Amino acid sequence: MRVNSTAIAEIDYKPEHGKLFVTFHDGDEYVYVGVPERVSVAFVRSTSKGRFFQRIIRDRYPYNRI
Repeated sequence: MRVNSTAIAEIDYKPEHGKLFVTFHDGDEYVYVGVPERVSVAFVRSTSKGRFFQRIIRDRYPYNRI
């Protein structure tokens, strides 16, 4: 889903695999693995998605660039 953020363009979550897909405005796309659904919901609801991403997701879950 598209989100209102200066850094992040889209956030998608696949609960059956615990995969969080993050697309940045510069076009870079990443998939983070093992992310709990509650974290993805809090991410989408956060007022600052960039800050939430840096504090809660980045460097805490395995990821791959797509």
